[in-house]
Amino acid sequence: MKTAISGALFLARKDVAYLLRMREAVMWVFVMPIVFFYFIGSITKNYGGGPEQKDPIIVNLPADAGFLGKRLVNGLEARNYRIVKSESPVTLEVPEGFTQSVLGGKPVVLKLTREGEGLNADYDQARVGRVVYTLLADLIVAEKSTSPVTLQSLDDVAKAPHMLKLDVKPAGKRKDPPSGFEQAVPGTMVMFTMLVMFTVGASMLTVEREKGILRRLASSPMPREAVVAGKWAARMALGMVQICFAMITGSVLFHVNWGAHLGMVLLVMFAYAGLAASLGMLLSNFAKNQRQVIGAGVLLSNVMAAIGGCMWPVEITPPWAQRLALFVPPGWAMDALHKLVNFGAEPAAVIPHILAMFAASLVVGLIVARKFRFQ
Repeated sequence: MKTAISGALFLARKDVAYLLRMREAVMWVFVMPIVFFYFIGSITKNYGGGPEQKDPIIVNLPADAGFLGKRLVNGLEARNYRIVKSESPVTLEVPEGFTQSVLGGKPVVLKLTREGEGLNADYDQARVGRVVYTLLADLIVAEKSTSPVTLQSLDDVAKAPHMLKLDVKPAGKRKDPPSGFEQAVPGTMVMFTMLVMFTVGASMLTVEREKGILRRLASSPMPREAVVAGKWAARMALGMVQICFAMITGSVLFHVNWGAHLGMVLLVMFAYAGLAASLGMLLSNFAKNQRQVIGAGVLLSNVMAAIGGCMWPVEITPPWAQRLALFVPPGWAMDALHKLVNFGAEPAAVIPHILAMFAASLVVGLIVARKFRFQ
């Protein structure tokens, strides 16, 4: 028993040292993740944005719009809009002589146009409509107390105590899907961990099988279980090096906050790395050559990453897609990370994820140990 453990540790130490010297491993463990962090995080940093992010709107306000035009703009800003001159799907057209026409009793039409349809378009229509009808209500009240209506009289109406108030309380804690680097760094980390296990880790086993290295190991005094455990531990260590590097880089370069339960985040990723290593060895065991391993590894890792929410937050997808994500390992890891890092869940919330990954890793590992091919 002692000989088997020492043999497995010796094999793992030599293997991980060799893997970390490979150019392919260096590229996909240390270089490409940073490129993906920056690229994906940069292009998605303004997506969603959370409640503090103001939505852009173009307001075509003529020079003679008057103080009601200014009041309209203030109302839009109060409704979480920011006024821009270009690059916005929402445009509000204010007619010429806006204030003069309204105070003169002439019908005035404000034209709201928006690119696209769906819930966001309905939300913009409701918000802009609220601004317009609030301005109209203030005008009606101001006309009863002041004639003619002025900007000051409108301010007095807005500051006056309201006779009717609506008490709004949240039904639960709002979950804002992460965007930018908060999504790109964990998502890329999870995706690349599986990609490296399915390509570099699995292909090296295939090469060793083709060159007869595994066959020579089989003829050594080291038992089968020690060989399998050593190979698995080496890939597990490679995965943890990749994960730690990604987390440190994400914190230092991209200011990603890993939440209040860093230890549990590391435990989640430890369980995930173990499962990815086991699956990579299983893939290598059933592939006939290195080309098959790399082709299948790239395809499987990318498909599971897309389903699991590595490329975009799964919370923005339909309910059926969110359920489907929980059938693949990247989905387990991303769901656990979102709960801990983004949604403020307690560590107990991700214990099922960790147990599931450990159990799956154990089952796959037992299959690999029984079916492991030395040639």
